[in-house]
Amino acid sequence: MNLQISGHHLEITPALHEYVTGKLDRVTRHFDHVTDVNAILSVEKLKQKAEVTVRLPGKDIYVESVDEDLYAAIDILADKLDRQVQKYKQKLQDHHRGQKPDYGVAE
Repeated sequence: MNLQISGHHLEITPALHEYVTGKLDRVTRHFDHVTDVNAILSVEKLKQKAEVTVRLPGKDIYVESVDEDLYAAIDILADKLDRQVQKYKQKLQDHHRGQKPDYGVAE
């Protein structure tokens, strides 16, 4: 996984970098085929914004979150991203696609 964290109007401290890395590691636990992660943290007046783009085979997932606290915005972002990656993984593992439903009727 190639992780890139950048900040707009914000300096990325080692503590902030470690926090984002720890939250995004949860995504790689659910889905092993993450190729690239690009996170952007920004400050606009009183709003803290966190956004991330995750590149997966065949799909890019973009998630953003805005909150008054940057750490809270990162937490919300990680939860949203986790749900979307799990949903994508479930679609890939759907083995029943294209089959007729079996209603338990004996022939």
